Amino acid sequence: MCNIWQNISNRILYLLGALVVSGLMGFGLYLQYVKHQDPCPLCMVQRVIFIAILVVYALAMVHGPKRVGERLYAGLITLLSLSGVAVASRHIWIQHLPPDQVPACGPGLDYMLETMPLSNVLKQLMHGSGECAARGWSFLTLGIPEWSLLCYLALAVWAILIALRNKATA
Repeated sequence: MCNIWQNISNRILYLLGALVVSGLMGFGLYLQYVKHQDPCPLCMVQRVIFIAILVVYALAMVHGPKRVGERLYAGLITLLSLSGVAVASRHIWIQHLPPDQVPACGPGLDYMLETMPLSNVLKQLMHGSGECAARGWSFLTLGIPEWSLLCYLALAVWAILIALRNKATA
């Protein structure tokens, strides 16, 4: 197994990262359009972060960076993942609030983007709303934000492992 890890191309490893994120996005779209679970504002922010991570993995795959580039890509993916962890943590916190402390539902994301400055939209999104407290799909007792948090961490670790591995061939 270690021999496979040492001999596989970084492009393939970046592709695997991009495929994982693509699968996560596909599952999110499945939940939205097939299971009719509309994403809340914090879910939308998490989706944007997953898309940004997907783009970085895809760029790394196409670029095929050397040692410094691998570390830069790993740093960028880790930074994006940590921002995703922050948003998912806020989402988890809102979902575990007592019902009387859940924030009131606010205007829709489309309306906010049309009428408010972007800084106010981001502040409002991070505040969360009543929609964000609803627990939808779950697996092994973990909901979407918990799984998202775990996926952000796994994607960051994957990028770091790619950057730190010692390749047998240059």
